[in-house]
Amino acid sequence: MVAGLVAVSGVAYSESKAVDTVKERIAPVGKVCMSGEPCAAAPAAPASAGPKSGKDLYGSVCATCHGTGVLGAPKFGNAGDWGPRAAKGLDTLYTHAIGGFNSMPPKGTCAACSDDEIKGAVKYMVDGSK
Repeated sequence: MVAGLVAVSGVAYSESKAVDTVKERIAPVGKVCMSGEPCAAAPAAPASAGPKSGKDLYGSVCATCHGTGVLGAPKFGNAGDWGPRAAKGLDTLYTHAIGGFNSMPPKGTCAACSDDEIKGAVKYMVDGSK
């Protein structure tokens, strides 16, 4: 009879632990905080450090494709890839980079980037590929 009680209490413990594990797994990852509630006094997100330089933007966004030539992207540092494009003028390259061209999506998928940041990255790639 003692063995039966031990077995039953072990099953109850296992089920309880399983329920706790499921509760942890499906718990919300955040909550809504309305104005006037104590949680509304939480610190705001840090302000942006300002616009990214062309080099920084290239390293964080553009290098994904332009570092290896994905889908025909002109590779950084390759004058043969960039020469014919640069001959069309920076304004044309800016228009293509901002609006998208061939396989390149608008702004290279960096929707949060400003037009000036995109222009800086284009200029950085052209200058680095002469």
